[in-house]
Amino acid sequence: MQVPAASAAGGSAFPPVPGRSLFGTLPDGRVVEAVTIADARGMTARLITLGAGLQGLWVPDRAGRMGDVVLGHDDLAGYVERRSFLGGIVGRCANRIAGGRFRLDGRAFQVPCNDGPNSLHGGNQGLDMRLWTLEAVTPGSATFRYDSPDGEEGYPGALSIRAVYALDGQGALSLTLTAQTDAPTIVNLSSHAYFNLGGAVAGGDVLDHVLTLAADRFTPVDATLIPTGALSSVAGTVFDFRTPHRIGDRIRDAGDAQLRLGRGYDHNFALRAGGGPNPEPAARLEHPATGRVMELATTEPGLQFYSGNALAGDLAGKGGRLYRQSAGLCLEPQRFPDAINQPDFPSPRLDPGQTYRHVSVYRFSTLAGAGG
Repeated sequence: MQVPAASAAGGSAFPPVPGRSLFGTLPDGRVVEAVTIADARGMTARLITLGAGLQGLWVPDRAGRMGDVVLGHDDLAGYVERRSFLGGIVGRCANRIAGGRFRLDGRAFQVPCNDGPNSLHGGNQGLDMRLWTLEAVTPGSATFRYDSPDGEEGYPGALSIRAVYALDGQGALSLTLTAQTDAPTIVNLSSHAYFNLGGAVAGGDVLDHVLTLAADRFTPVDATLIPTGALSSVAGTVFDFRTPHRIGDRIRDAGDAQLRLGRGYDHNFALRAGGGPNPEPAARLEHPATGRVMELATTEPGLQFYSGNALAGDLAGKGGRLYRQSAGLCLEPQRFPDAINQPDFPSPRLDPGQTYRHVSVYRFSTLAGAGG
């Protein structure tokens, strides 16, 4: 069913009608589509072909009221005028590469440094800024494809990538990412969705959210947020989310050098059961006021917890809301940052004949009892 783009304002309590619609037109004239999928319970996801991005996700609160729980923009201009990674698929290599340099089979490669001295989320024009093809749509799923040519952003090999979003009808949205290459390369893909279970427009910051992580260790970083190579225990630190903790309780601990470096949480956690063929528990996020709960399971070995530290109140999002620090948070399943340069980390290398596969499942439910 075709619906006008204006009928699906982001952040609304009323999800858009399922189907395909025009989201906007890029400066070069190419059309960006939106596709809305939904299940019988009313859970609804709105996706756009720019970056194969998650533009909106409507889930119920404790009282059954629907709300959009991901940050984003109401129109294409917000995504084009300023790259802020809201909801997009990031890569070819998510997270950071030290100096933008790596070697494969004796060959040196240089990719763009767009985060101080390092490369971040694929370089200047990563996958989040590329126009993907909408290959297939069903009422509850959408498949996107992007073919990245050899040498794009300095990465070797032609890479064919698919992203499949699917609702299971039981409160879960899954994202399956696959890729094949024709030459040795590195691949590390992730969703950069910013979540606020209080709501993309009406919600406050995420410091009142309660987080649990299935991780006993994390990777400390240097001054440019590149892992030092160590795997440190979370025990006795502000990074210990093995039991539920309110995010705001420890984020301003000025005595923690790692928090000072990240200006909050911007760190990779080594998942207890990550890296296997099937999604395993990684995180649980609760919002006591609305009762919304999100549980994340993934096949990836690492999870980057980013508390929205760089949001500075100068980025206008859905409903005109200015996204300030910690207006949303990211839980990014992925390989460890700078893994290609860290021999003790799980390798992001992909060779011809292999298939890169990443599955993450976001399952929503509600807490019992009255709101806080």
